[in-house]
Amino acid sequence: MDEQERAHRAARGRAAARELTARGIVATTLTWVDNSGITRVKTVPTGRLEHVAAWGVGFSPVFDAYLLDDSIASGRHAGGPVGDLRLHPDLDRLTVLGEPAGWAWAPGERYDQEGIRHAQDARALLRRQVARLTEEGLRVRAAFEVEWTVSLGRGEEFVPAAVGPGYGMTRIAELPEYLFDVLRALDTAGVEVEQLHPEYAAGQFEVSVAAQGPVWAADTAVLVRQTIQAVTMRYGMRASFSPKVVVDGVGNGGHVHLSLWRGGRNLMATGSGPYGMRPEGEGFAAGILARLPAMLAIGCPSVASYLRLTPGQWSGPFACWGLENREAALRFVAGPAGLRAQAANLEVKCFDATANPYLALTVLLAAGRDGVDAAARLPDPVTVDPAALDPEEREARGVARLPASLEEAVTVFEQDEVLRAALGAATADTVADVRRGEIALFKDASDEEIVARTRWRH
Repeated sequence: MDEQERAHRAARGRAAARELTARGIVATTLTWVDNSGITRVKTVPTGRLEHVAAWGVGFSPVFDAYLLDDSIASGRHAGGPVGDLRLHPDLDRLTVLGEPAGWAWAPGERYDQEGIRHAQDARALLRRQVARLTEEGLRVRAAFEVEWTVSLGRGEEFVPAAVGPGYGMTRIAELPEYLFDVLRALDTAGVEVEQLHPEYAAGQFEVSVAAQGPVWAADTAVLVRQTIQAVTMRYGMRASFSPKVVVDGVGNGGHVHLSLWRGGRNLMATGSGPYGMRPEGEGFAAGILARLPAMLAIGCPSVASYLRLTPGQWSGPFACWGLENREAALRFVAGPAGLRAQAANLEVKCFDATANPYLALTVLLAAGRDGVDAAARLPDPVTVDPAALDPEEREARGVARLPASLEEAVTVFEQDEVLRAALGAATADTVADVRRGEIALFKDASDEEIVARTRWRH
């Protein structure tokens, strides 16, 4: 970042500050997501936005090694008290929040003191993968589904705020004003909501948003969750995005939708491959499927993730794919006849909301691009519940369980050179260090203790 770039950013920050002041905005939150999937923040008054746009705001690189309980892993590249970074707002994504009122938000980008992007800046890593696809004439559209559960009161226990039937209209009638305000706040923040509905578990809801470019899709995932948190707290309730809220209940997923495009053509449709995929679309899907076991260290990054990732809960615990198969880790969504050229996409079912969305998309894009480059092909789709197949048939069809613990996932991840290259050595090593730190944190904990200690952290 040279002098000319800083001057450009200052001018933009000055103009943005004038507009925010005219709208009564007092401060802007600058967020980044750490390797444990927790959104961290620095806040600057509106009058400081010009300076911060050019020079950033300081904070410690130690956050790369934070665990979900705010303890610090002893890492190879992060975790010590020495050093400083600068957090700069991306003013292209500066947003006036719908909730809380009077605040704006911008995703932060991390630089060192010399103006060079921090090696572990997840947003920069994702931008790099997008750029590599662009060089090949490809682009990805992506979106995260956000599931959450709402609890009455602010105590540590979970008491569902809605108890009507799963997917039932009663849930809307139980919390109409709350859900209205969630939609209103998201609309004010410029989020294009496609649908909101009650989910299966008591007190559980889901919001789906329109697909975007990968970086903005990850930004939107952060924005949606922080907006939901703010609205929920205003109602005196508590929201959880944890993969398990109660041990014997269905948890919250963080499903990712992806489609691959060349120019204006969706490569997941109108082709001669499986269910209409074009060769590059199939290669993209095959690359993701092949690396799902290793990617769980990113997409299912908490010990609690593996309490959710079990058969019978539509969490996608089997490394297979299928058309509209909600128990396969990779679900192919063809879309309705007449709309498939626009709607066809992949849904990664196994990921959850403890994942850093920038890292999740980074590894998904890297795996997909590797599959395209290798002209990879998908195995036969699974058209039934994989758990219903006997073990011999699953083995014959190459349908394996995904890792059943964070320890297993980290071990596979550390051996995957494609994912390590996409993240860089510093980030890949730090991710492994943080995961092993959480494993040690919960070494002797019961399932009930794991759930209780994770429930309100994300």
